[in-house]
Amino acid sequence: MKALVCMAPGKFEYREISDPVLEQDHVIIKISRIGICGTDLHAYEGIQPFFKYPRILGHELSGQIIAGNHVEGFELGEAVTIIPYFSCGKCIACLSGKSNCCVNIQVCGVHIDGGMTEYLSVPSYSLVHGDGLSMKELALIEPQAIGAHGIRRAHLKVNEYVLIVGAGPIGLGAAEYARIAGSNVIVMDIQEYRLSICKEKLSIQHVINPSDGDVREKLMEITHGNMPTVVIDATGNLNAINHSFDYLAHGGRYILIGLQKGFIEFSHPEFHKREATLKSSRNATREDFEHVIQSMKTGKANPVSYLTDSVKFDRVPGKFISLINHESDAVKSMIEMYDV
Repeated sequence: MKALVCMAPGKFEYREISDPVLEQDHVIIKISRIGICGTDLHAYEGIQPFFKYPRILGHELSGQIIAGNHVEGFELGEAVTIIPYFSCGKCIACLSGKSNCCVNIQVCGVHIDGGMTEYLSVPSYSLVHGDGLSMKELALIEPQAIGAHGIRRAHLKVNEYVLIVGAGPIGLGAAEYARIAGSNVIVMDIQEYRLSICKEKLSIQHVINPSDGDVREKLMEITHGNMPTVVIDATGNLNAINHSFDYLAHGGRYILIGLQKGFIEFSHPEFHKREATLKSSRNATREDFEHVIQSMKTGKANPVSYLTDSVKFDRVPGKFISLINHESDAVKSMIEMYDV
């Protein structure tokens, strides 16, 4: 079968590799759609933590089960997605219900080879029912779950002000689930077309472009002088992360969904006097996946509305180059393995 291998930063190769062999408690999926995400782009650029080359990328997946044994509740031919964070089930995190940050985690497409290939073997416990959603929709569940998990980590209250920094796919998802939770959502980004998506497709009332003036002043105006009680970084940009400490209300919570390699720097006195809370948000859990599926089925969330383009599997390297060089207005791109 054919696979697309990231051999080194900036270098892809199509290769013929062996078909997967069915293992105990695993299934083989015929891959249909693959979302391109920031993790994939960072791996291609050479700035992704926890990464080694060569690697087959891809963890935002949908497909059909074509082989499996002892897969209770699932049928051959069924459309599925997966929870792509394979966990050990034995460490302190797993035993406390936090398999998303398993000590021995193996993330599909990061620590182990992923889904940019025709067929993929995955543990049966990772399967998620398609529940009537299309292959396109199923491949969008995982990035939505990342945003939903960050919002759950924030413990939002109805009507409190939440600042989402970064309107990429993860930030847009976080904004949707903050809105669903009943919060007053503010989204900040330097790209006007992404802010227009927030207003026109996500019904986000407040957007800020930091290029247009004093951010603190605008936040004070929106929040009636109090500043946001929750700030969520969805950029993974060190400069944005460090600056966003300044936007947090006294007693507020700062949630880091974005990830980068460097060290965070902030004023301890300023953070301390706020009695602020700093949390990371890693991956997602089955609870988040189920929340996303129900939100999509009921029309509360519609990530397809900001799926901007698709690319055939044999043309993927060119798409990565355009995304890295910002040659397009793509918000969310998807790879098509075959027509459905």
